[in-house]
Amino acid sequence: MNIIVCIKQVPNTTDIKIDPKTNTLIREGVESIMNPFDKYAIEEGIRLKEQYGGKVIAVSMGPTQAESVLKEAISMGVDEAVLLSDRAFAGSDTWTTSYTLAKGIQKLGDYGLIICGKQAADGDTAQVGPGISVHLDIPQVTYVRKIRNIDNSIITVERLIEEGYEVIE
Repeated sequence: MNIIVCIKQVPNTTDIKIDPKTNTLIREGVESIMNPFDKYAIEEGIRLKEQYGGKVIAVSMGPTQAESVLKEAISMGVDEAVLLSDRAFAGSDTWTTSYTLAKGIQKLGDYGLIICGKQAADGDTAQVGPGISVHLDIPQVTYVRKIRNIDNSIITVERLIEEGYEVIE
């Protein structure tokens, strides 16, 4: 089973500055890192690969500088990395980002599972993963804390809820 893991390069949140006029993040001069939640997604993808076989492919959308997070993903054990990059993508909202990632994933072909981190540290919307599933017309589960089992086309997961967690198939 091939596993796609979507990752994002984000500003290091320990050094954030906000433009007082535009109320937006100032990215110039701020170190970029891999989104922390995406590291968990990579670790889970690698764990599943070791258990079920296949390969893990990291996919990111961003400028050429985002290659650094893809190299980091490979150093963590990812088998392949793909960067979707075009100047036209600059300033994309979550709908456009999820659409672009979905189209890139479609071109990759054979995959059994797509894993996204909970949310991006710079936008905090948690909309890209669900958006990808909408564009690909595939089922999704959000706030998964653990994948218990994968059997053919059935996945059993533990999902975080306010009262603790629930197990769903």
